[in-house]
Amino acid sequence: MIRGFADSETELIWSGRRSRKLPPDIQATALRKLRLLNQARVLADLRVPPGNRLELLKGNRAGQYSIRINEQWRICFIWQEGGPSSVEIVGYHD
Repeated sequence: MIRGFADSETELIWSGRRSRKLPPDIQATALRKLRLLNQARVLADLRVPPGNRLELLKGNRAGQYSIRINEQWRICFIWQEGGPSSVEIVGYHD
C-alpha cells in the first residue's frame, strides 16, 4: 500500500484527477502503474510485468527505486517495510 507521496501532482493522479503539469498522454498509464505499486506486497512483485523495468537508482536518487511509465517518465519511490513511500512521477534525469 502506498504510504505517502513526494509531490502533489502524483497524489492528484492517484486520486483520479487530471494534472495540468504532467503530460496528458501519460496520466492513464501512470494511474495504472500507481495501482500496481499500491498492490505490491514485496518489492519483487514489481518485476511483473517486465515492462515496469524495476531499477534501484543511483546518484542523487540513491536508495530509491523506479518503474517506467514510458521511455521518458518514471515513478520513483522508497521501498520500506509496509510498502512504497515518497512516491513521485518524474521525467527521466530529473
